[in-house]
Amino acid sequence: MSEDEFIPRSFPCNECHSGILQPRHITYFTWLGNELITVPHFPAWVCDVCGKREYDEKAINWLNMLLDPNAGKPNAKSRRPLPHPKPRTGTSRTAHDS
Repeated sequence: MSEDEFIPRSFPCNECHSGILQPRHITYFTWLGNELITVPHFPAWVCDVCGKREYDEKAINWLNMLLDPNAGKPNAKSRRPLPHPKPRTGTSRTAHDS
């Protein structure tokens, strides 16, 4: 069984309540800083009556990961400082005369 078998092919529009949301590939627009990014053939659900668009959540997550300015960079793991040695209690040092 493929993943597509679990995705409904269409469902009622929750905006106009008379249309049907159907899967389509559209051009998606988003901003990355001051740059407008266009993504052609982006998966979405589009209402056949009012035109409302709901974007595929998995595709949005993938796109956000790709557009992340830190994508491909190694993670900067901060090192934990070594703990300071604690003085031992209950022991005393005595000077021995030789």
